[in-house]
Amino acid sequence: MLRLVLVLFLLAVPSLAHATDAGWALLRDGGHVVLLRHAFVTGATDPANFDIGNCATQLNLSERGKQQASRIGALFAARAAPIDHVLSSRYCRCLDTARIAFESEPQPFAPLDLLKTDPAEKAAQMAAIIKEIRGYSGSDNLVLVTHVENIEALTGVAPREGEAVVVAPDGDGLKVLGRVTF
Repeated sequence: MLRLVLVLFLLAVPSLAHATDAGWALLRDGGHVVLLRHAFVTGATDPANFDIGNCATQLNLSERGKQQASRIGALFAARAAPIDHVLSSRYCRCLDTARIAFESEPQPFAPLDLLKTDPAEKAAQMAAIIKEIRGYSGSDNLVLVTHVENIEALTGVAPREGEAVVVAPDGDGLKVLGRVTF
């Protein structure tokens, strides 16, 4: 059984590296949209007294998350992946990921917040994100820092913390062009 697990792991590693290389190639060219899941956090759920305007009431980046965010920014710079601008969920973990990684103040964009539970509100939120992506025509990359639930709802992909998913409009939705793991 252990051998089977090891073989499966070794088979998966090259595909992750290939996915990352393909993602970087896209980002070096610029003109793409990146859905970036926030970096590692301190827990699993926001506290009961959650307040969007008060970081003390939210899950925040762990020390490992801060290091990961710094590594994300360093790799974007080292790989010459140009950034036009960064939009972020208003949650502190997303804003801090963007601030540390890209060393600038991101533009808060409420539709990138955790998805609403009401179906109509969720649909409006998703439509606003897709509209933003469809409207982007810059020559550098647009980065949207958000949550796993949002990225999964938009793409069908559930990225790890700090993982980037490169997307493009496709019909009524989005298609995944590449992924980058950090």
